[in-house]
Amino acid sequence: MSVTSGISFVLSSILTVLLFSGMQMYRSWLTSSQLHTILAGYIGSLLFVFVLTALGNLEATVFGKSFQQKLFPEVVFSLIISLIASGLVHRVATTTCFLFSMVALYYINRISQETYAVSVPTMSLHTKKRK
Repeated sequence: MSVTSGISFVLSSILTVLLFSGMQMYRSWLTSSQLHTILAGYIGSLLFVFVLTALGNLEATVFGKSFQQKLFPEVVFSLIISLIASGLVHRVATTTCFLFSMVALYYINRISQETYAVSVPTMSLHTKKRK
């Protein structure tokens, strides 16, 4: 079931706030072991996905459906926000957040290409054969 860009913006913004506040409330638990610190980085990458989704849906609502997200400023801004949130928990969480976010960005791009890719007809160049 799909929703409009405005509703998706609201939902992803709410999830962003919930994840950020949850990371801050459970900071001591997330730093209690190595596995929990890696989990904090994973939660930070989820934060990256939700911030990127919220920003993209806000732009789609304001500027129209044909507006596309670019590497700079949307992706970089979302990545910086998630890295700062993970850095407030633990330094290792920042590193794992970056790694998980790059994997998530790869799959987001791949899904986007499969869904919205426009096939461009290719031109074949005819070369003269030498006899």
